[in-house]
Amino acid sequence: MAEFTVDRLVFTPPMIDLSRSPLAGHFDAETYVLGAFNPALTKLPNGNLLMLVRVAEALRQPIFDGKVHAIRWDEGKYVLDGWPLEFADTADPRKFMLRGGGWNIMALTSLSWLLPVELSPNGLAIVAVHYDRAVAPTGSWQCYGLEDARISRVEGKYWMTTCSVSPERHSTTLYSSEDAMDWHFEGIVLDHQNKDMLIFEGLIGGKFWAQTRPLGDLYFAYPPGSEWRAGPSINLASSPDCRHWQPHIEPGIRPHAATVATARMGGGTPPILTEVAGKRGWLTLWHGVEPSGIVGVYRTYWSLLDPEHPARTIATSHDPLIEADPGLTTPIEDLMYLRDVVFTTGIVEAEDHFIVASGEADLACRITHIPKTRF
Repeated sequence: MAEFTVDRLVFTPPMIDLSRSPLAGHFDAETYVLGAFNPALTKLPNGNLLMLVRVAEALRQPIFDGKVHAIRWDEGKYVLDGWPLEFADTADPRKFMLRGGGWNIMALTSLSWLLPVELSPNGLAIVAVHYDRAVAPTGSWQCYGLEDARISRVEGKYWMTTCSVSPERHSTTLYSSEDAMDWHFEGIVLDHQNKDMLIFEGLIGGKFWAQTRPLGDLYFAYPPGSEWRAGPSINLASSPDCRHWQPHIEPGIRPHAATVATARMGGGTPPILTEVAGKRGWLTLWHGVEPSGIVGVYRTYWSLLDPEHPARTIATSHDPLIEADPGLTTPIEDLMYLRDVVFTTGIVEAEDHFIVASGEADLACRITHIPKTRF
């Protein structure tokens, strides 16, 4: 089986100029880049590639005056909120849990915004970093930031889904663009805790289709001996206009009972219509999580979905396609705060391979060239 022809980090936190951040100058506290990761990937009209990089900008010293602090957008400005330390669990460097509310209540140690990074056609050289086109919070529905963009090009138009974070709801928001640079906010399209929405790069039966991943804290058991495991799964929805979505009645990709590597799962790259493994269908890369430590072990898997009936999987593999690679992060080892995490978020097809973008260790952007023979 062919190995990757290219596999490297192309964008890391030290490459970001925070003096050009949307947050710059809004409050008197030092920030740093906790991570520059989970990039959307698409091809621009000029032939170059574009990553929309999630920049998690965090307070250098979040704890002071007996409180732990978070950054929040508030009517055009960014402010700091503080909670007494006796109410906060700060075990996870990415967030802190607030006790005593009767629910699982979380606040983030960083606020995320999206940075357009233009790459060469092979995805390996940085052409430009477009700070002037950054996508940042503009409303109360995303006052804690925008996360994990995915970009799909359908019928010549670009569509971007993002996860918007706020106390109001943890929602999926939609943007549209004619050139993948200037984005128009279309609104909230999926409500609370429905993450990893991936729009298929093409219509099926004249409709837009998408993968979704609703979360909850209660799942009903499959019968004893079932090949499936109860828990988060990748569902499907369709839309006449890409703005109003109806869940598909058939299930999509479900976790297998035979492995703990997919005990938690969700979408990765927008499905693209292509041919792999001798079959034509919608290629989708997705993540599976094996329980371990605080966040688990994240790996990337693949499935090929039927061209006309995307609820049907026509080819897949239980072996991971991409795993975290500690060798890639050795040069930035001093910045590491997580291990065993690769989160794949973008794909572009080339002649004999796919150019795949991932977030490595919630820290940096990884580009992998995967030969089509790898499937």
